[in-house]
Amino acid sequence: MPNVLLLGGTTEASALARLLGEQGIAATLSYAGRTDKPRRQPIPVRIGGFGGMEGLAQYLRAQGVTHLIDATHPFAATMSANAVAASQAAGVPLLALTRPPWSPARGDRWTRVPDIAAAVAALFGPPRNILLALGRMHVEDFAAQPQHHYVLRFVDHPGTAPALPNHHLVVDRGPFTVEGDRALMEAHAIDLVVCKNAGGRGAEAKLLAARALDVPVVMIDRPALPPRTEVTEPADALAWLAHACASTNRGV
Repeated sequence: MPNVLLLGGTTEASALARLLGEQGIAATLSYAGRTDKPRRQPIPVRIGGFGGMEGLAQYLRAQGVTHLIDATHPFAATMSANAVAASQAAGVPLLALTRPPWSPARGDRWTRVPDIAAAVAALFGPPRNILLALGRMHVEDFAAQPQHHYVLRFVDHPGTAPALPNHHLVVDRGPFTVEGDRALMEAHAIDLVVCKNAGGRGAEAKLLAARALDVPVVMIDRPALPPRTEVTEPADALAWLAHACASTNRGV
């Protein structure tokens, strides 16, 4: 019988956890611990890191994990790289469940940058009203451009105030709507959106709203990751698991 470790924290991970629970497949959903109040899940949950690649490989061996599925955020580059290395070290098959990246469409005004540092540099200039749609991480980097008014949107209330001298904090949990994001941008007279190319429909609303309002976007490209097998739908991950188990049972 399979024993799955699902690295989560995304909508796709929760959807796959539901499928695993419905199928009665032994699985554990692991959160990195950055969300204060994660949603209830139909399978057991662990919270916290593993201690790097070696710690993850040791966990896979100690817990008898037979299949590893990485459904972390597309920008969780360190965790995803550790998953690839740990799966190889422990001899556990790995699948990545990830969202397809967004692509610009007619009417979009994107400036693509490779990383956070380049996004910060792109904000040089006169004051603007900026929707900084990055969650909690990396917000402090933008203190290097203190002339702007930043609108931040977090899933939870932060323990300490964001390190930006001029900001407005919105605490809300997606998925978001185009109408809601358009209203948010209009209410704060947003001149620019800064976001990561996370992909997926749940976070796409801000891009559609920006297109409708002719607001430019600074889009941070995804980090490079080691080669791995990827699918984009939770049902495809379940099919991969079924095929992998069938192949193991046949001794293939």
